Amino acid sequence: MDALILSNVEQGVMTITLNRPDRLNSFNDEMHQQLVDCLKQAERDDTIRCLLITGAGRGFCAGQDLNDRNVDPQGNPPDLGLSVENFYNPLVRRLAALPKPVIAAVNGVAAGAGATLALGCDMVIAARSANFIMAFSKLGLVPDCGGTWFLPRVAGRARALGLALMGDKLSAEQAHQWGMIWQVVDDAQLSDAALTLARHLATQPTYGLGLIKQALLAAETNTLDAQLDLERDYQRLAGRSPDYREGVSAFLAKRPPQFSGKSS
Repeated sequence: MDALILSNVEQGVMTITLNRPDRLNSFNDEMHQQLVDCLKQAERDDTIRCLLITGAGRGFCAGQDLNDRNVDPQGNPPDLGLSVENFYNPLVRRLAALPKPVIAAVNGVAAGAGATLALGCDMVIAARSANFIMAFSKLGLVPDCGGTWFLPRVAGRARALGLALMGDKLSAEQAHQWGMIWQVVDDAQLSDAALTLARHLATQPTYGLGLIKQALLAAETNTLDAQLDLERDYQRLAGRSPDYREGVSAFLAKRPPQFSGKSS
């Protein structure tokens, strides 16, 4: 089996590289399966405290490989909803539920599901030459991989509609100016900058970061009252963690904290 997903764990960071550079890292079913295997490892391995996703070659991800979603020999159209249900929806849910930070290092074009995958990560750092394309409309399709949920939240309704309806290329610089992504760096600096960020997050109170992530996701649909209750409940959990005790002790002793990332 070809290694369509490369993974490496070092200093608390799992780096996942989408590895179909000849197809701009577009997804096929085998690539989805290999990615799931990596994410399952990230879920169960407590030594992994941050996830970094990037692409091999000159692109981040061109979305779905259309060769895998063409009509069959009898001319019947594929069931694209089945593909979304079996692959993209579980992927988005798995990344959102992962109680660890997820960083996308966008090294080139991010199109279709590749763009929505990147925007669905917790933080996005992009090379200056990178771009984002909501290419779905060019094929008469609807943004998937969480696109219709993430896009208006990171770009606002007007920009989300414009990007989705027009399918135009959005530069990394413009995405940064609009507040859609965290950082833009020169192409040659992307790998080091992304890894530095990931390694920093991997030293932080992972359990608390996971609670922050879940609280902010919940805020998208909660009422204020519900969110205040959630903050109370999560703060109670965070306050019982060893990292909170370590953070206070380090602050009082005027020393750098040594967080374990554990919940108890």
